[in-house]
Amino acid sequence: MSFRPGLAFVVCLAAAGCAGTPGGGDHGVIEAVEPSLRAAAASAEANHDYKGAIQHLTTLYSRHPDDREIGVALARNMRFNGQAQPAADLLQAQLARFPGDPDRLTELAKDYLAADRVALALRTLDQAAAAAPGRWDIPSLTGVALDTLGRNGEAQAAYGRALALSPDNPAVLNNLALSQALAGHLNEAVATLTRAADLPAATAQTRQNLALLLALKGDAADAEKLVRNDLAPDAAAANTKILRALSAAAKGQ
Repeated sequence: MSFRPGLAFVVCLAAAGCAGTPGGGDHGVIEAVEPSLRAAAASAEANHDYKGAIQHLTTLYSRHPDDREIGVALARNMRFNGQAQPAADLLQAQLARFPGDPDRLTELAKDYLAADRVALALRTLDQAAAAAPGRWDIPSLTGVALDTLGRNGEAQAAYGRALALSPDNPAVLNNLALSQALAGHLNEAVATLTRAADLPAATAQTRQNLALLLALKGDAADAEKLVRNDLAPDAAAANTKILRALSAAAKGQ
């Protein structure tokens, strides 16, 4: 992680051995650097420095334990850092004070999924959906949880509910397509993912998922085009070898 000028003091605040000023001086100093501390946490997360983000967010959380944004961000970065169960414990403590908060419930469900506690994730998502019935991300995440259990038909119904709330959402279409592929409906999955990949908001990951499904259908040429359009030459070359092998295996069936 690279540090911008003016953030050295922020790092000091997060360390155990930093000396403060006498009396109430620390309070004013911390308040003065809080915007920089929040910015540093956001920058660390964006750069996949989850340990750094956790360090900054922990300092903020100690001062603002009831702040939803800080609490959810801390749990999210803990999950990204492989600490899914501690993240869930943190959210449970928050929800004891703020029961029914949909942001906290949704993050808690993600923590449970990452900790392989799928039944708890589904129960939590039911609570989140009741608290925020207009949010598309909750039924979409429910679909992911159901796919994890192999309940693909129920998962696809959940993705349908998400699309009713957010039509042509590429993230939901991506999840729906993968669910269709898991259920053995490869042609349908390719059609869904092609629709998602053609949307302006589609990500490179969506297009790479489409490349994978095309290879599984035996269409190596179109799969390779997608790979080369998104990836650096070395990565594209490596992925192309895998896609060609998958395509050849598909044709040999």
